[in-house]
This record gives sequence, structure tokens and C-alpha cells, in this order.
Amino acid sequence: MKAIIPVAGIGSRLRPHTHTQPKSLIPVAGKPILAHIIDHLQGWGIDEFIFIIGYMGDKIENYIHDNYPGIKVHYVVQSDGRGTAHAIWLAKDLIDENEPLLIVFGDTIFKANKEAFLNSESTCLGVKKVDDPSKFGVAELNQDGSVFRLVEKPMIPKSNLALIGVYKIVNTALLKAGLDQVVQGEESPNGELHLTDVLMHMIDEGERIITCDVETWFDCGRKDILLETNAILLKKGEFTAPADDQLVNSILVPPVYLGKGAIVENSIVGPNVSIGDNTRITSSILRNTIIGADSDLRHASLKDSIIGNHASLEGSTLSLNLGDSTEIKMG
Repeated sequence: MKAIIPVAGIGSRLRPHTHTQPKSLIPVAGKPILAHIIDHLQGWGIDEFIFIIGYMGDKIENYIHDNYPGIKVHYVVQSDGRGTAHAIWLAKDLIDENEPLLIVFGDTIFKANKEAFLNSESTCLGVKKVDDPSKFGVAELNQDGSVFRLVEKPMIPKSNLALIGVYKIVNTALLKAGLDQVVQGEESPNGELHLTDVLMHMIDEGERIITCDVETWFDCGRKDILLETNAILLKKGEFTAPADDQLVNSILVPPVYLGKGAIVENSIVGPNVSIGDNTRITSSILRNTIIGADSDLRHASLKDSIIGNHASLEGSTLSLNLGDSTEIKMG
């Protein structure tokens, strides 16, 4: 089975980090979002991938080449942001009508039941109940559990089953027909063509589509969700203990990920901190923070923060002479 992963989006909600790198390469718990997805799918036995690239796609190609030399990979370029349906349509010549297909959005870190997806004889959509369905595509179900309607970001949701961005397509011939109809049909009001419209075409043509609940799901499109994802994955992960020369007069409060060549001196780091390769932390206090590779932080006190690659931050060091009964609050 092939997997299509669209990673052409510009990631506007994660600026300024996405000014210099694709959203899918932002690190979470020690590796990029995209690596979490690929590693999970390889655990499912997927070894052929189609990446829909666009914005800084060369960086994605370089990352795949350097870190996954053994996989079979194809690249398709989406030069304009016309939505997920258009992205999949561009890759339709690589879709085999005689085998099922997996589609996973490139900002979706998830854990799901492998057998439920791979053994399903019907097209299966990954879903999870959410508090605010208006932010997502949602699935409305018949009494037998099959899908009768899909709505993209409904103003008045009639279901709280959010589509998480993971789809197993069984009838790939009908998928390709639906892609042609949506892409070559009338333009949507905002110019964006949604995969939900293609799936609705399949339902209208009589295709039975069901849902599969996922165990965990992180839509890594915002800073707060990214930090929450980092904390949860760090708690679940197993990381190699830092080398003796990586810690100098410092304390790590688990969970903490310390990349190769990273050095922490005279600092307190953790909990929920990821530090990239070759980054140096000096005389700092960090918690609930992601720091990229090759950065340098000195005299920093940070929480709930994301620092990119090759960044430099120097905070302030104070010398105080306080008398009795003094109270000072520094923000």
C-alpha cells in the first residue's frame, strides 16, 4: 500500500518558524513532525511514499534523502495552495486503481489501531471526538455507523466527530473520478478544493465509507498544540541518557530530550523540554519549551516557548542590593 502525504502548505499559523522551514520539519520531542508520521506508517508496513511538496520542498527532499535512504519515494509539486483535493489530484497518475491507498496530512501526528485501518474492507476515515467541531471537517453517520455526510468546518456542527487527516481509500478508481470532478468543476468560493468534497462524491456514487477512531491525535498547526504535543510525546518516549560531557553543573527535570552534541551548563532544564543537536544552553532555566538545532541560549528564563534553529538569545544578569522588607516583582 502506498501513502500520500501532502506537505505543501506554508504553515502561516506557525510563523515565524515557517518563514525558513516547512511546517512538517518543525521538531517535536526530538524529531520533525514528518518523521513521527513516517516512522508510524513504517510500523504499519508502508514502504512507498508520495510527498506533495511546494513551499521549500527542497528541504523536505533533502531531509528524506538524508534520514530515510531505504524507502521508495515520489515527489509531486503543488505550486499553488488550492487545497488538499488539488494536491491529491496532482498525484493521481501514481495511484494504482488495483490497490488501496493511505492519505495522511503532513501536520497530523497520530496513533491508531493498525488492524482497524489496514483490514477494513471499506474506505475508512480516521476520526476523534472534539469539543469544537467547527474548526475541522466533520463526519455525520447513519445508524449503521456508515458516513452519510462530510462537512468542512461547519458553522453549526451536527456532529463532533472530527476528521483527523488520515484516510484509507479502498475504491481508488472512484477516488480518482471524484478528484477529476472536484478539480475540474466549479471553483469553490475561497479557491480551496477540499478532500471532503471528493469523499462526498464517492458517497453519492454509492461507496460505503466508515470511520475508525484513533487513540491519539495532534493537529500540529499552532504553537500551543505543538508544545502540548511535545510534552505528551516526551512523557511517552524513551531517550538515551545524555553523555557525561553534555551536562555541566546542571539539572534535568524529566522528561527532557537532549540532541546529539547539545551541551547544558549551569542550568535547570525541564520538564517538557526538547533541545536540538549542537545547541548550547548556559546559565538558563527552561521548561515546556522546544529549541531547535545549532542555537545558543545564555542567561535565559523561558517557559511555553519555541526557539528555532541557528538562533541566539542572551538574557540579562542582575546584581541587586536589597534592604530589609523589600518586595520586587520582575515580569
